[in-house]
Amino acid sequence: MAVAGATNGGAAVHAFIIELEDRPGSLADLCAGLGERGINIRAVSGLALKAEGGAAVVTNDDAATRSVLDDRGARYREVELVAASLEDRPGSLGEAARRLADRGINIDALLATGMQGSQVTVAFGVDDPESARAALGELAAAGSSAV
Repeated sequence: MAVAGATNGGAAVHAFIIELEDRPGSLADLCAGLGERGINIRAVSGLALKAEGGAAVVTNDDAATRSVLDDRGARYREVELVAASLEDRPGSLGEAARRLADRGINIDALLATGMQGSQVTVAFGVDDPESARAALGELAAAGSSAV
C-alpha cells in the first residue's frame, strides 16, 4: 500500500470523507460502485454514530473517485493526508495528535496504513498539511513513504 507522506510520485494523496447512512449495505453500495469503475480502495476507515455514518477512503484514482461520488450524489469532502511513523507503544498516537492540536490543526480523518517492525504508519487527514508536517517534525519525515 502506498500513500506516501502523503505523496504519490510528488502528487499529494487525499482521503475522501464520505457521509453514509447508518444502515446495512451503505458501505457495500459505495465500495461496489467504486469497484465497478475499476477503482481500487487502498485504505479505509469508518464509523457510525446514531443515525449517521461515514468512511474515509483512499483510492488509486482521485478523479475517478470524485466522478463516482458526484454521480451518486454523495456528500463528501477531500483532505490531504500527512503520514507519520509512530512507535508501536502506548501513548504514541496521543503524542502525535497533541503535536497537531497544539498548533491548532484539526484531524478530519485518521487511517492506520501499515506497520514495519516496531513502527506503525498513520495517515492524518488535515486541512493544513504544511503545518501538520511541521508539527509532526521527524515523525512525518519518517512516515513519508507509507500510504
